[in-house]
Amino acid sequence: MSGRRVDRLVGIYHANGTLWGELSYWVKARVGGAHCSLCDITHGSVREKPEWQTCKASLPVPMVTLHLDERDDALAAFTDGRTPCVVAETTEGFVLVVDDAELAACDGSPACLVEAVTTNAAALDLELG
Repeated sequence: MSGRRVDRLVGIYHANGTLWGELSYWVKARVGGAHCSLCDITHGSVREKPEWQTCKASLPVPMVTLHLDERDDALAAFTDGRTPCVVAETTEGFVLVVDDAELAACDGSPACLVEAVTTNAAALDLELG
């Protein structure tokens, strides 16, 4: 395969990671004022889903998740206005692999996200392993 090699996948939540950011999101999500489709996939009401941990470990490259305030400048510039999403860090820069609509279509399923990553990476000529 002659595609771009993926060094890691990065899921970007549509929320800040500070204690205040987490609490604010949690409260707003319960009253309909905030939503993050990536959060629905990776987390239950309080902590990370065990199914997500298993699915993430099945990927052939590392995957990390970051909050809006945890992105470096380059990643923030690339993902601004596109979160939540999953991005590949490749030998040639960033590539958007899964957008918010595709995350929402997973309806909270970690296995669906892994399938979307794998399918979209192949379509984008990205090497995951």
